[in-house]
Amino acid sequence: MGKPKIKRKSTLIDMTAMSDVTVLLLTFFMLTSTFLAKEPATVITPSSVSEIKVPLSNLVTILVSGAEAKSDGSLNRDVEGKVFIGITGDVDSVYSSEKVRRDLLIEANRLYNERFPEAKVNFTADQVTAFSKLGMFGMPMKDLPAFLSLPTTEQDKIMKEFNPAKVGIPINDNRDLTKLNEFQIWMDAMQRIAQDYRNNGTLNGKGEPVDPNPRFFEAIKKTGEGIAVKGDKDTPYSVMHLVLDNLQTLKLNKFSLMTALKSENE
Repeated sequence: MGKPKIKRKSTLIDMTAMSDVTVLLLTFFMLTSTFLAKEPATVITPSSVSEIKVPLSNLVTILVSGAEAKSDGSLNRDVEGKVFIGITGDVDSVYSSEKVRRDLLIEANRLYNERFPEAKVNFTADQVTAFSKLGMFGMPMKDLPAFLSLPTTEQDKIMKEFNPAKVGIPINDNRDLTKLNEFQIWMDAMQRIAQDYRNNGTLNGKGEPVDPNPRFFEAIKKTGEGIAVKGDKDTPYSVMHLVLDNLQTLKLNKFSLMTALKSENE
């Protein structure tokens, strides 16, 4: 008796449906992901056992640069202790990060001009818009208008070169609330717009008032909640203390220190 012949079937698999699902998943993750802002300095945070996560919205991040390792193994301390600020607003469009940054620049500029009437600084509408798109910033107020007028590639180049004379928000050991330094001016401006959001709300794109936003105020309370300080694990405490002391001068005493989760071997 002869063997029965088995009908051959095609081994081709239609991947059209799988490709559609893959594209949909990729699109979903792209639209829902939160991209990390570019940081002008790379820091390795110290380890701790704290499992409290830093929020992804309504957050002020203060970055303190560490020393730079030279090719001969020595450290360049000139770039150590440079201060940068990053602003993340709410997740909705009304109180978005760009909205908060725009309001912050306008208020900080007003406070700066009051503090230094002999060296007033002014920003154009285009420069304010450019600032609203910066994930993190840090340089003297007087140099900021020219920096914001540069193309993004030139801005990145200046940050990458990290010239100690050009980058970093000016800060000193000041405890006089009537003579705030530039770092304190930025933080004071942040408190003021947070309070304004709580009391008065803001305007939508049509110029119509919307409900006040207590969330941002609750995150950036006058006590300092919603503020995270990020520094390198090898940065001396004396360098970090200057930033912490400035925050405490403004009565911002409940800020967080960003750390990495300690491993079992540490």
